[in-house]
Amino acid sequence: MIADNLVVDARTGRRTTWGELVQQAAPRPAPTAHVVEHSVDALPAVAGLKDGGELLVVAAGRLDESLAEELRGAGFDLVAGDDIQEATGPRTAEDGRVWLLTSGSTGRPKRVGHTLASLSTVTGELAPRTWLCPYSPGTYAWWQVITLGLGVPGQDLVLVDPADLDDWVTPALEHGVTAVSGTPTFWRRTLMRHGAELQKLPLEQVTLGGEPVDQAVLTQLGEAFPDARVSWIYASSEVGASIVVHDGRAGFPVEWLDRDVPGRPRLSVVDGELVITSPHHGTDASGAEMAGAVRTGDAARIEDGRVLVTGRLDRDELNVGGSKVSAGAVRDLLQSHPSVAWAAVRGRKAPLVGTMVVADVVAGEDADLTPDDLIRWAAERLPEYAVPRRIKMLAEIPAKETLKSDV
Repeated sequence: MIADNLVVDARTGRRTTWGELVQQAAPRPAPTAHVVEHSVDALPAVAGLKDGGELLVVAAGRLDESLAEELRGAGFDLVAGDDIQEATGPRTAEDGRVWLLTSGSTGRPKRVGHTLASLSTVTGELAPRTWLCPYSPGTYAWWQVITLGLGVPGQDLVLVDPADLDDWVTPALEHGVTAVSGTPTFWRRTLMRHGAELQKLPLEQVTLGGEPVDQAVLTQLGEAFPDARVSWIYASSEVGASIVVHDGRAGFPVEWLDRDVPGRPRLSVVDGELVITSPHHGTDASGAEMAGAVRTGDAARIEDGRVLVTGRLDRDELNVGGSKVSAGAVRDLLQSHPSVAWAAVRGRKAPLVGTMVVADVVAGEDADLTPDDLIRWAAERLPEYAVPRRIKMLAEIPAKETLKSDV
């Protein structure tokens, strides 16, 4: 069932409904990869899924020649407006299959299979809201907001392209946005750039995920939007939306570990890695189910009764002269400094100790902060081996099209 909610293209101001989009949908019997310049361009194809078919949506900026050839070889026709490049390895469409491309943060993007049902993890009655969707078309986070507008009554959408995010507050005010979903990087950039202007937004719901969520950004969002519920979500293309926390605190309660609740994911920490068994799992490119316990590749640690998800396991643990350092823990500490808007921490090869801790930092607006100031501050709060030896100050928070930090 498709809810006849409103859809607004913030770029043009054009307003339509899902019912009208269904009428625009042109049936395509072959597996199709829709290549779109703008988020709204993908919606007729999404609406057309009610009649079946097999669909992948990808932003034009993410499709290089190699990926295009890979998709065509896997049986997808590439459709970009009126331009159609037929598949080089034709196959029969898998009716109702929706394909997503992972962010590629660990290498080349992978193809993960879902259905509208497995993507629609929010169901039932919700308070009417108008959602801002700033995500890159075809990503898991994009599909989460799109399926909300597609299937839940009273959930209107305002679509903003990632390239237009420097001034998303203006169209949000114009179109009555009351709920916004974004990555921590998106929110940090927003808090830096818009400041007092955000107080004009009557937000009721603030959502963030897709990257590690620390206490500093949750606290800042709570102060910026005192009337909104602030929620962080852990989700991935492979296991779907698995963790939702509304209490304003980083991490999730340790009591949630190893619980078996019908219809909900089972969460575990094994050797410092988050492991999830999810009813919202996808399939791999061959169609094999990603069922059972999935090792997420994300580092997790238990601290003060909370399970903190700190980042990718292969990047989080640094070995400094035989001592283990969590890059995520150092990053969270730096971001707790009142004059720091954003930080990234990594290891760099060094003589004698093998690895030394280094960081990139963006200071808050009008902040008077030097690398030496921050190193001294960190030295008062961290073991000597965990203190960053070099800090590079950046002018602005880097971000990719996926709204994640480009580091």
